[in-house]
Amino acid sequence: MKLLYETQDAKRNHGFIDELQRFGHFDLVEWDDWSDEGLTRLAANLVGELVVFRARRPKAARFLEDQGLHLINRAEVNRVANDKWKSFELFMLLGVPTIPSYRQAPEYPCVVKTMDGHGGSEVWLLHSDEDIPITTSPLLFQPIIAHVADIRAYVIGTKVVGAVKRISTDSFKANYSLGATVEKYILTAAQEKDVLRIARALNSDYVGIDFLLLEDGRHVFNEIEDPVGARSFYKTHDENIAELFVEHIQKTEKHAPFQREDRLK
Repeated sequence: MKLLYETQDAKRNHGFIDELQRFGHFDLVEWDDWSDEGLTRLAANLVGELVVFRARRPKAARFLEDQGLHLINRAEVNRVANDKWKSFELFMLLGVPTIPSYRQAPEYPCVVKTMDGHGGSEVWLLHSDEDIPITTSPLLFQPIIAHVADIRAYVIGTKVVGAVKRISTDSFKANYSLGATVEKYILTAAQEKDVLRIARALNSDYVGIDFLLLEDGRHVFNEIEDPVGARSFYKTHDENIAELFVEHIQKTEKHAPFQREDRLK
């Protein structure tokens, strides 16, 4: 099996990579050439392999799948999760509660995000048109939603393996990597039902699904993360999510029709 990361992401996630390799036999592939020629070479290097795809590269993922490679997560998960507008459309299609989203500011103040941003690094609070950032990525605008916490549910296959409650006291962004406090959170039956509805629609292997916990106890979905980081999970849970993920991958590989002939002997 192959574990595919961009070089800088591999450095940042070396701990998780070590854990995956502790529980499964993965060859780490670090790759940064996403040109047509680079993708052709990459596909040739990966032929016949199950590939754990840990890059935010929807077009590359689609190309590799078109060459017959089996990706975890599949290309469609990468496409939807790394486009906040497509995630919003999925939430609306499924009928789960979601934060209203717009291509233009509905009113001020409001929140604006790049469509393909992640980790809270490309999220801004706007008070007027003059505050709109100049970016190369399309923007998504959302009203400010009063909430008590941000929840991330970790889903492997069709099972919620844990959830984390993230709270920031000095910022409207509740990302653990940005200094938010975290604690273990148990989903309600209604929350778990909606989370799994999203995961099943995506047919995902391992994702993070984020929602806001409102003051009255209701929830509204916000984003999907692929690839999802596990730092806050390890901070709050005794289970090893890398081990759980590898168990899922091994089951997938065992029943997959794409195995090489030498694996079947």
